[in-house]
Amino acid sequence: MSKRDEILEGAMRTFERHGFRGIGVDAVLLPSGASTRTLYKHFGSRDGLVLAVVEQRHQAFLERLRADPESGVAGLFKALALWQTEFGARGCMLLRAHGEYAGDSEEIAGAVRRQKTEFLDEIGRRVEVELGRRDEALSLQIWLLFEGATAAASVAGAEVVQAAAEAAQVLLSRASRM
Repeated sequence: MSKRDEILEGAMRTFERHGFRGIGVDAVLLPSGASTRTLYKHFGSRDGLVLAVVEQRHQAFLERLRADPESGVAGLFKALALWQTEFGARGCMLLRAHGEYAGDSEEIAGAVRRQKTEFLDEIGRRVEVELGRRDEALSLQIWLLFEGATAAASVAGAEVVQAAAEAAQVLLSRASRM
């Protein structure tokens, strides 16, 4: 693993556990053993590291989803349940980054908005496959269920993901009859 990847992995775990802004650079670099100079060499700045972390997290989740593209909308919630088993139910790291940086870094906030739009597009593709037609309103509703389940699982437990999956199936079933 390259030093850049070590920094990224360690920072991701640290940010997941402690948030983005509430932790100093030394603590973020501790898991990788990298120096501040090495951070700047690979990422340009602390914000550059945050940007790389949210991009890697987003891409990792999309790759996991696309590894099983045949699973439709139900596969979204299955992937979320597995993701939470692996990383914990702490809410969405991307939305936490957006919340912490929205007023201070348009680059980070904009990246998160772009990532959420990409995810909504992925939902739209899956809805279209299941219904045989585009349905933007339904895609948005399923996106809201997914994001809500991600957030709610952090306080109510992972079982809310299954409830959201069931609600999405009800919406899909109703839409298929229209």
